[in-house]
This record gives sequence, C-alpha cells and structure tokens, in this order.
Amino acid sequence: MRPTKKQRQLELSDTIKENPFITDEELAERFSVSVQTIRLDRMELSIPELRERIKHVAVKTFGDEVKSLPIEEVIGEIIDIELDQNAISIFDVKTEHVFKRNRIARGHHLFAQANSLAVAVINDELALTAKSQIRFTRPVKEGERIIAKAKVIDIHKERTIVEVHSYVGGEKVFTGEFEMYRSNDTEKDDEHEDSH
Repeated sequence: MRPTKKQRQLELSDTIKENPFITDEELAERFSVSVQTIRLDRMELSIPELRERIKHVAVKTFGDEVKSLPIEEVIGEIIDIELDQNAISIFDVKTEHVFKRNRIARGHHLFAQANSLAVAVINDELALTAKSQIRFTRPVKEGERIIAKAKVIDIHKERTIVEVHSYVGGEKVFTGEFEMYRSNDTEKDDEHEDSH
C-alpha cells in the first residue's frame, strides 16, 4: 500500500534532513513517485532544491573554516572538511563543462575541482599549488556527479602533500597529488608562544 501524500511528505522531510545531498531522482525512486511529484512536495514543504541545500550546508558549516580561499571560489561544493586532514566536494557536470561533440567533461574542470579542494583543506591563509601529478582514469560525461576526496598525507615546514581521488558512482575517474606551498604561520605562532 502506498503511503498517503501527508505520510510521504513527512518521510520526505525526514529523509532530506538526514541526507541533505540526496537528489530529486533518488527521492522519486525511494518513494516510487515521479520526480515532478517530489518537486511539488518540496515546494509545498518549502524545502529548497539540492543546489541551494548544498550551498546552505556548506556556507553554514564550512564558510568560516576554509581559510585559504573564499568558499564561493571553491570549484564544486564542499560537503565535508577537516583542515589539514581531509575534505570532500561534489561537482555536477553540466552542458557548459563538456565538449559539444562528445559530451565528455573538459579535463580542466576535474583538475580545478581537485586543486581547489587541495587548497581549501590547508589550514593557512596562504596556500598555493607548487606542483601536481595528475592522472585521468576514465572520461566523465555530462550529467554525472564527481565526488572528490582530498587527504593530507604529509605536512613539512612550508610544503604540504595532498592526495585527491575523484569518483563517479564508485568508479575512480581522477587521481592527483598536489604539493602545496603554505606561508608557515603555524610555526611562527608556536615560536611566538615560546617567547612569552
């Protein structure tokens, strides 16, 4: 038996609270209704669309945390970050990101997502990419969602190594190792503390 509209909307609201990053398509599948029905439900419940929900969560949660660049300059949407440890962002490949003839995403968008995540994860006002080694492991097509995961694997005096792996579904599409230059303020602060 299908739940009533009221039941469905209650469940829908709870589901989105639990996972703000769920798509209308995924919700439609879960509730066995059309995407249009989900959109109408959301409108009635005043729940913003996915893009707005992501922005809201990202700005509310990470707006003050990202030190190295304004949150709106990050390519993709940050959904999780722990400075100097790890970060995750998502990027939806749209018409403007692909080659017209084959609908495959231009490589610089994948690179930009990974690189800006590597910058964002650095706990420093100044973080610049000094060097990178990258590999594209499969083409990404229009309409696909890329999930990039950055992990800080080594912190030196002025350099930090960040590894980024990007996935579509569970499949790896990009790997990058970024050598990041930082202004080294953390050490200055420590010295400052010692001199008191």
